[in-house]
Amino acid sequence: MKVMRAICSILLISAVSSFFLDVARAAEDQADLNRQALAAARSGNVKNFKALIEQGASPNSRNRLGDSLLMTSIKSGQMEIMTMLLDRGADINLANVSQVTPLMAAAYFGRTEMALILTDKNADINAVDQLSKTAMVYAAGTGQTKIVNLLLDLQRELGSTYQNGLTALMWAGAYGHLATLQSLLDRGADPSLVDNRGKTVSQMAAENGHPDVVKFLQERK
Repeated sequence: MKVMRAICSILLISAVSSFFLDVARAAEDQADLNRQALAAARSGNVKNFKALIEQGASPNSRNRLGDSLLMTSIKSGQMEIMTMLLDRGADINLANVSQVTPLMAAAYFGRTEMALILTDKNADINAVDQLSKTAMVYAAGTGQTKIVNLLLDLQRELGSTYQNGLTALMWAGAYGHLATLQSLLDRGADPSLVDNRGKTVSQMAAENGHPDVVKFLQERK
C-alpha cells in the first residue's frame, strides 16, 4: 500500500509539473508572437503582421514602454495595420506608461486620416497624459492644423483651457505655428486670454523667438 501511495504521489507531482511547464511554454509562445507582431507593425510588414495576428498575437500587445500595437501602427504611419487592429477589437484608448493614447500619437505625428478614423470610432478626445496634455495640445503644439480643426468640430469649445491656463491658440503661437494660429483665430479664438502667469499668446511667441507670429497678431487687431 505504501508503495502504491508513493507511486501515485510521484505521478501526481509529475503531472502537476508537466502542467505548469505547458503553461509556461504557452505563455512564452504567446509573448514571442506578440513581440513579432510589434516588430511587424513598426516595419510595416503587412503580410507578416496579418499572419501573426491569425496565429494568435494579441491585438492589444504592448512593448516595454506600454505602446500598443495600435499606437505603434500610428507612429509608423501604417494605415492598413491600424485598420486591421481596429477590426480585431484593439482597445482604441489604450494608453502607454506615459498615459499617451493612440489619438494623442495621431495628433502629434500629424496622422490626419488616422485621427479621423479614431474619432469616428469614439476615441476619447478629452483623455490626458501624465503631463495633463490632451490630443488638442499635441495637435496645436506641433502645428497640425487639420487635426486641430477636427478636434474643434467635436469639442465645440474653442475657449477650452489646459494645464496652466493654456489655450490651443497659445500652444500654436508659442511654438510658432502660424497656419494653425491663423486657423484658430479664424474660428474665433481669443488672443487676449492669459495663462496662469498673465501672459498672452503674443507675449509667449515673442519670448520664444517667433516675430512672424507677433507681427501677425498685431496686424490682426
